[in-house]
Amino acid sequence: MFLLSMVPACVLSLVTLSALPSMAPSSDDVASPDWETQEAAFLNDPVQLTFHDRFVKAGESYFSPDGEKIIFQAVEQISGMPPADFYAMFVADTVRDESGRTRSLENIRKISPEGSANTCGWFHPIDPNIVIFGTTMSPPSENTPPGYQRGSGRYRWMFPPEMRIVAADLRTADGTPGTLDPLVGDGTSYTAEGSFSPDGRFLLYTSLDSGQGDIFIKDLATGTITTLISKPGYDGGPFFSPDGRRITYRSDRHANNLLQVFVADLAFDESGAITGVDREIQITDDANVNWCPFWHPDGQRMVFATSAVSHRNYEVFLVDAAQNDDALPPSMKYGTGMRRLTFGPAADVLPAFDADGSEMIWTCKRGASETSQLWVAEFVANLDSPSAMPAGAYGQPASENGAKQK
Repeated sequence: MFLLSMVPACVLSLVTLSALPSMAPSSDDVASPDWETQEAAFLNDPVQLTFHDRFVKAGESYFSPDGEKIIFQAVEQISGMPPADFYAMFVADTVRDESGRTRSLENIRKISPEGSANTCGWFHPIDPNIVIFGTTMSPPSENTPPGYQRGSGRYRWMFPPEMRIVAADLRTADGTPGTLDPLVGDGTSYTAEGSFSPDGRFLLYTSLDSGQGDIFIKDLATGTITTLISKPGYDGGPFFSPDGRRITYRSDRHANNLLQVFVADLAFDESGAITGVDREIQITDDANVNWCPFWHPDGQRMVFATSAVSHRNYEVFLVDAAQNDDALPPSMKYGTGMRRLTFGPAADVLPAFDADGSEMIWTCKRGASETSQLWVAEFVANLDSPSAMPAGAYGQPASENGAKQK
């Protein structure tokens, strides 16, 4: 197994998925002959969106609120030149068929500065012309230490101290630093993995300013920055729930090189400002690497990637993440309803939904491509049916209710 203790939610921004030998299928991890049939029960008609003739590799991606655009990170093919060392940030328009399904991308444009390292793009929830992403603005310093390295220089990711979160207006962004508006981070410690609250008031992000990777929130109305999660280990990749009352993230809480998925209830004051966390709930508790959680729009479930099937073949799973509520069935609790969504022969990671949950976009290696590229499929899982997978069946035995409340 390989270590992921310090990987951001957007790990693919700074690591080559195709370069990870432990993610390549072995004879023990080859998908079953009917894997496409198994997957079709959840993801219908998968479509490849990025291709190797344009991109060496593509990574984390998200839909705009109106579904008309996506933001993603990728390394472009440059004729006669070696691939860039870092991901650039791109925006593209979605091309849809008569039924509304995403079929391809057009008008792909780069919005990050030349030579910079970039990660974790995200759209403003109200104005789809405004995006944020993490960037070093210019090439990161050569002495930036890798967060982890094994075997060779290709197998690494880094946490450049120059990384900060910026905003860009797509009507004027041209890939130059002058069209980027710094929001948080001063270039002295890695600051990235940002996302907005549903109303656009709060910026949620991870920073190494404290030395261990903690989760912070900035009230964009007042400029106030509040620490939300400062537990031991690297906590990162945070996203707001659709109602803005909770967040999800992944953590190396026990410093055992395994990642677990968490949810936290937020605390608010009378003015509506977020003041901290009321309660933290551990969604996964097993011997797997569980990361990049993302909410389903119903706010009662989430998807995440896990090594539960194999450390050589990450797959996407769905899990219940509903607040304990008398109006909900007793079976729907944090950590229950676990089910596997992807069944391919290579890594499937970084899942995300569009605004209504009708489509899921993710990063994987399948088809003719030998490197990570973007795929999208119609999400057709029957969310009302109970999971056929008993608690703990996808990995180590789960604790009661499948979750630990802290």
